[in-house]
Amino acid sequence: MAREEPGADPPSRRARVPAHSLVKRLLIGRPLASHDAVTQRLRKLVALPVFSSDAISSTGYGTEVILGVLVPAAGMAALNYVVPISLIVMVVLVILVVSYRQTIFAYPSGGGSYIVSRENLGQTPSLVAGASLLVDYTLNVAVSIAAGTAAITSAVVGLRGHEVGLAICLLVLVTVANLRGLRESATLFSVPVYLYVGMMYLLIAVGLIRVALGGLHPLPVDHAQLAHFTGGATVLGGVTVFLFLKAFSSGAVALSGVEAISNGVPNFRPPESRNAATTLMWTGILLGSIFFGVALLAVRLKPTLSTEQTILSTMGAAVFGGRSNPLYGTLQASTAAILCLSANTSFADFPRLSSIIARDEFLPHQLARRGDRLVFSNGIIALSVAAGVLLVGFNADVNALVPLFAVGLFTAFTLSQAGMVMHHRRQREAGWRRNAAINGLGATATGVVLVVILVSKFTSGAWIPTLVIPTLVLAFRRVKRHYAEVAAAEAVGTGQTTHRLSSTILVLVGSFNVGTLRALDFAESLRPDSIQAVSVALEDGDADRIRAEWAQQACDIPLEVLDSPYRDLTRPILDYIDHLVADHPGTLVTVVIPELVVRRWWEQILHNHSAVALKIRLHYRPDTIVVSVPIQIT
Repeated sequence: MAREEPGADPPSRRARVPAHSLVKRLLIGRPLASHDAVTQRLRKLVALPVFSSDAISSTGYGTEVILGVLVPAAGMAALNYVVPISLIVMVVLVILVVSYRQTIFAYPSGGGSYIVSRENLGQTPSLVAGASLLVDYTLNVAVSIAAGTAAITSAVVGLRGHEVGLAICLLVLVTVANLRGLRESATLFSVPVYLYVGMMYLLIAVGLIRVALGGLHPLPVDHAQLAHFTGGATVLGGVTVFLFLKAFSSGAVALSGVEAISNGVPNFRPPESRNAATTLMWTGILLGSIFFGVALLAVRLKPTLSTEQTILSTMGAAVFGGRSNPLYGTLQASTAAILCLSANTSFADFPRLSSIIARDEFLPHQLARRGDRLVFSNGIIALSVAAGVLLVGFNADVNALVPLFAVGLFTAFTLSQAGMVMHHRRQREAGWRRNAAINGLGATATGVVLVVILVSKFTSGAWIPTLVIPTLVLAFRRVKRHYAEVAAAEAVGTGQTTHRLSSTILVLVGSFNVGTLRALDFAESLRPDSIQAVSVALEDGDADRIRAEWAQQACDIPLEVLDSPYRDLTRPILDYIDHLVADHPGTLVTVVIPELVVRRWWEQILHNHSAVALKIRLHYRPDTIVVSVPIQIT
């Protein structure tokens, strides 16, 4: 028989671990100490899937969203414009990669566009940049999860019609993985990302080689699907400048995530800036080559835009010889995985950015604190909830979400590049004119793209982030004003010191029991000027009962029983305190409330919680303190 250690609590008295704590540990793991933060830093090969999955994954739907704009107007002739648009996107990509390399070295503490704008352009531009990025990250999660859902339903027909439910399940999965910590999520997501990259290069290489050798020909036109997009009307094959720009602005979502590495530089192993810059270059090469390769293959194969499966799925089945081929299944599985996991980029950057903004007191302080696993858990949960609302509101439809996407992205791009121009002009480091010219070119390019997006997509959804971003900026300012008001209220004035206050304690009682005795003992230990027991008679007979109990116990503390004809607990207490303060100005009133504490969550619903409303009301009274005396049931 096991012996108890000397001085150990008996088994019945030992603390019980709540069930929700056990579930939490099972899902996200044991807590990490603060000194473990250095071990959570990432090497380049692991950091790339975390910070670049967003950018790389956009190759899975970039060509499709371009065709989604052009096909209704030009039919199959829309494919003629895919490569030119892709080339323009690649030019902007090169400019951004070169520009953000400079940002990484200039601001190695992270924060990206928000920090650059704050340090060089002022408060308002920095808040606009911060709001733009937060909106962009939220939309990125929604678009990525929706695109991953589309990839899954393209391959698994039985899941069609359940897109929203599937999307929410995927969102929960990614959220839990990120709550486990940056390093664990990076390890988990590395394999799907690199598998996707390998499968995309294999698809492009095999497809182009088979086309060149004559073993693969353009796919037959699916006239039923084409009619769905063109409305059955005959199209002339022409594309206006407006439509071309609108298609380009859709394809520009491929640039999402390019700035992510500049936000997360502190998460890299030393030398942080050099490793981050190298990872950014790798990202640019992978994104550019795959995006352009998919566009080139689409022009050769001429797949028909479809509501039933993605362009990538159509081309994969053709290149690999059918949907039953294991390579096709691997392509679809890896595509679905990276599209869902590309949300991980936002889960890495949104919490860190919101923590920086929170430290500047423009967001709630809770967002600035790390959780058990050394990640900003509150930021992760806030992002997940916001993205979930978008998925439900837009039915997990990629085409409905994409028009909202790029406004915040290119607003942040433009402000960041303009801020870097000012940085170079102030610092005047070696080669500053060249660097300023590069960032100036970047600001001009992204500014032009932003204007194109706003003009071409305003009525189809871009008006939403255009409205949300200024609203967030106003909210930031209101939060800052609140914290300033709190700081002013808490500040100790010159010569202000402690002084003795007249103190009265009111002990709220319902019946004479152990809880009442504990509360009275606590009240007497404070040595107040006076103690008064107060009870509220809610039903007939309550007053006589409590007075009889009080007399039977021979308690020397006076009891005041208040009548409540409308069975309200709070109003009589508040009125009593008002009269007490009126009769004794300057008195500090402390209300002591015995509170029953039960072991199991479901037992809470078996007990009356009317005192909670009283505590809430009392918290807003000046010179009034509320104290709960817990009575544990073991």
